[in-house]
Amino acid sequence: MIQITLPDASKREYPQAVTVAEVAASIGAGLAKAALGGKVDGKVVDTSYLIEKDSALSIITAKDADGLELIRHSTAHLLAYAVKELFPEAQVTIGPVIENGFYYDFAYKRPFTPEDLAAIEKRMTELAAKDEPVTRRVLPRDEAVAHFKSIGEHYKAEIIASIPANEDVSLYREGTFEDLCRGPHVPSTGKLKFFKLMKVAGAYWRGDHRNEMLQRVYGTAWATKDELQQYLTMLEEAENATTASWARSWTCSISMTMRLASCSGTPRAGRSGRAWSSTCARSTRTTATRRSRARRSLTRRCGKRPATGTSTATTCSRRRARNASTRSSR
Repeated sequence: MIQITLPDASKREYPQAVTVAEVAASIGAGLAKAALGGKVDGKVVDTSYLIEKDSALSIITAKDADGLELIRHSTAHLLAYAVKELFPEAQVTIGPVIENGFYYDFAYKRPFTPEDLAAIEKRMTELAAKDEPVTRRVLPRDEAVAHFKSIGEHYKAEIIASIPANEDVSLYREGTFEDLCRGPHVPSTGKLKFFKLMKVAGAYWRGDHRNEMLQRVYGTAWATKDELQQYLTMLEEAENATTASWARSWTCSISMTMRLASCSGTPRAGRSGRAWSSTCARSTRTTATRRSRARRSLTRRCGKRPATGTSTATTCSRRRARNASTRSSR
């Protein structure tokens, strides 16, 4: 007998080894439909994972953080699937989960365009709607290297060749697309509904500038339509705020340049605004220095620092007049 302990501490017994999906189905049809994976003794696994001994199990759904991770990881593979459908000559490399989404790197003869991204996203939606099962198989390392070389995926073959020879590797297939991956993944493409491709950027193979430049396609994926829309709205508002802040800074910069330029007139032709601003600033500093020296000189001669805004000549004149009057009265 296999005893399964659930999160509420209740226990279920099964006469033989049982998969995560079968345990979910025995609990209820709703849970079986919502299941994206399982956590067996703390390890996240596919719903097809076979439990062969007494274990603690929790069923992972889209409401769980681990469920969102599964969705994003699987959506990265869906992206690669769509790219291979539309651009068969493209080679796939790696596609990890990142904060708020995922990316996948591709080697292709030309850069992807915004129109390409729109076509890829549309194809992803079509493939998800087919609800194709995602299945896993395991191969010895050398056999996996030979497999990927035979289908022209040399980057994947290079990755697998770096794995120790005595280790097996896992492959995941959905429809006609098969990829190297440790997993786990959602049970079918139909679980992937709310995603958006964001942008394309360049990335060197294995992060080394001496290697080929690849194309990195970024995307985001969420458990619900509302969450996806909230994220896109947040990005839009942040971009608008950044644009507004930049506009204010630019206006202030122009205003400051005009003020600096007014201290010595209009800049001569051929001098850049930045050079003129620097010259004007130096002129302002020189004038301030001269005034400061005059004040110190006046203090030494007259014995008192002049009031701010009073010219040195006027202050000294008044001081001398008062001194002469005092002497006369004596």
